Amino acid sequence: MRDKPRTSSLATPSNPRRPVPGRPAEARETVERAMTEGCRARALACPAEAVEDALLVTSELTTNALLHGGGITGFDVDVDSGGVRVSVSDRSDELPVVAPAADEQGRTRPGGRGWPIVCRLARDVRVAELPRGGKRITAVVPLR
Repeated sequence: MRDKPRTSSLATPSNPRRPVPGRPAEARETVERAMTEGCRARALACPAEAVEDALLVTSELTTNALLHGGGITGFDVDVDSGGVRVSVSDRSDELPVVAPAADEQGRTRPGGRGWPIVCRLARDVRVAELPRGGKRITAVVPLR
């Protein structure tokens, strides 16, 4: 689903702006730290399965931004009782798509599974156009 651009950050005032990660591993570390701190600070249960799901979603979104979106231009994560919200921005205006699993000759293609994984694990996924070009994808992974 495509949204209108937001003018406010998803980060809470107590959550200072984080540097934009250059690699998926850096983004996963940031999400894991934010979940640990956010769940502790809000006295929320933070099950291992929810952490694993959030890390996989983060990995897929950041990898796709690097491979298909011209690089990661923005990154944010926030945790509340609704779940962990991960936002990744990139330079591309192209919407994510599900790639066919096989080519015209029926041979299995590598890749193409990231977007369906994000859509399956996240309760809410939104794509917003950015005012100066590019897009921001925000996925909310429930804490269960």
